[in-house]
Amino acid sequence: MLKSSSLYAAIDLGSNSFHMLVVRETAGSIQVISRVKRKVRLAAGLDNNNLLSEQAMERGWQCLRLFSEHLQDIPNTQIRVVATATLRLAKNADVFIEKASQILGNPVKVIQGEEEARLIYQGVAHTTGGPDQRLVVDIGGGSTELVTGTGAKAEQLYSLEMGCVTWLERYFGDRSLTEENFSAAQAAAHNVIAPIAESLKTHGWKICVGASGTVQAIQEIMIAQGMDELITLSKLQQLKRKAIQCQKLEELEIDGLTFERALVFPSGLSILIAIFEALDIDNMTLAGGALREGLVYGMLQLPIEQDIRARTVRNIQRRFQVDIEQAGRVRQLAEYFYLQVAKDWGLDTRCRDLLSSACALHEIGLSVDFRKGPEHASYLITHLDLPGFTPAQKRLLAALLKNQQGPIDLTPLSQQNALPIQHAYDLCRLLRLAIIFASRRRDDTLPALRLNVNAQRLTITLPYRWLSAHPLRAENLQQEVQWQGYVNWVLELEERNSSN
Repeated sequence: MLKSSSLYAAIDLGSNSFHMLVVRETAGSIQVISRVKRKVRLAAGLDNNNLLSEQAMERGWQCLRLFSEHLQDIPNTQIRVVATATLRLAKNADVFIEKASQILGNPVKVIQGEEEARLIYQGVAHTTGGPDQRLVVDIGGGSTELVTGTGAKAEQLYSLEMGCVTWLERYFGDRSLTEENFSAAQAAAHNVIAPIAESLKTHGWKICVGASGTVQAIQEIMIAQGMDELITLSKLQQLKRKAIQCQKLEELEIDGLTFERALVFPSGLSILIAIFEALDIDNMTLAGGALREGLVYGMLQLPIEQDIRARTVRNIQRRFQVDIEQAGRVRQLAEYFYLQVAKDWGLDTRCRDLLSSACALHEIGLSVDFRKGPEHASYLITHLDLPGFTPAQKRLLAALLKNQQGPIDLTPLSQQNALPIQHAYDLCRLLRLAIIFASRRRDDTLPALRLNVNAQRLTITLPYRWLSAHPLRAENLQQEVQWQGYVNWVLELEERNSSN
């Protein structure tokens, strides 16, 4: 039975939605027990005098009554409840907060914009992989947080008074999706960002991470439409054009956009476009966590690891009792192959890192059963929480593990959005070969071989008479030539002559 003392809860009373996250600590990370989200749209209840309406407050209290049941068995010292932009602004916030605290049995703390930005950055740093130097963007209902930092340390913290709910009321109040409304919303956002734009650009971040519902919604749309996961300005402009074609907010229908997100989508999109333009952002990825994760990790006081993905991989290897030495052999071989073909095939460090992760985890399916091991591995990766990996990267890993041996199914490789399709095919080929050559599970049996590339034709050059000396692996390689040939991947085997 789960002990209540092992549980931690973080509640975020946002301007658009109220969220609750319940976790327990395990292996230096967190295990999510429950996530509850309710659309409250508190900011929509603010009048011109910044007074919250009774109806908006009642919506909020009703939601908190729902949350309160989850909290009854968790010690108060392991619960944090924070409120953000709308309750910072509301002149009668004390009325709402007093009753909210009674309902929850815990104090509600209204945090200032800078503290919100710091917590968001901490949540991102604990859950998101990639380079150390990052810009974090979080578009909330009533405010937008922009943070730069290196590793665990936030350096520039800005909280701007613009959000998807407030911008909806101001610039899309007539519910029309026109070029004029979008232009007005973008121009207003530009004006808010302008005073800090130069300061942010001088930081020199290497990765931009989005940590809000708006960014998540955009990614879901892109994936539904077969795009890769990187958010770019041209993709945002494309989505804007699609929204304008719908003409009315009530008629907004885009593949991948949920009904509950549709209302604030155009306003959030206009803010994000302005941020991209003002800060010259090339591309953005989705964060693995934000404010609530920052609150939880703050309570647990867990250190931030430099490489989140490495921690995740280690935890999964331990959990599923993976043969770490064998995973290392396969990874070493795959790395050796990668270095030989990367230039010709145009593979970058993203490919290298994801190939390494696939090697480390390729045998997790054995924890279920040897039979259908690749399918089990793919299923587990699809359904496990993988901090540091984006949803698109999870899909790629699952596709690679499904295709680690046997007949090749191109469909999951073609449907993933983490890498260009050809690069996914290339990684699949390298993984399969590394597994075959490492199948003796001994370091001293790995051959000194070379890979040569001519377009997509892959030639393996083996030592003199290696194939006759290793009949089982020779048979597996001949079978692999056939498997790859069935999907038009040309694979050739040759041996050096005796004089070489």
